[in-house]
Amino acid sequence: MTETLADEYPEAAPYIQQAVDKHGENWVLEHYYEELYPLARLMAMPEKDELPFYDEDEHNTMAEDERVEMYEAWSEYRENLRTGTKPGE
Repeated sequence: MTETLADEYPEAAPYIQQAVDKHGENWVLEHYYEELYPLARLMAMPEKDELPFYDEDEHNTMAEDERVEMYEAWSEYRENLRTGTKPGE
């Protein structure tokens, strides 16, 4: 992890580094929005393209509206599981 990222995101950097150590950089990039970025509710998190190992030629990011749509779909899915209903019921 670069000093800049650790300086800019002191709370988030250890979580990102732990994920890199455990799973590798490619896993972190592939699962960033699902596994790490939700921590933004608790602390400042870098955007995926701010990660030092992000390469825009090899990886993509999600726009904020795409992330919101994904998180809303997850929320609806969890609510359906909790209530035992199907979408639209």
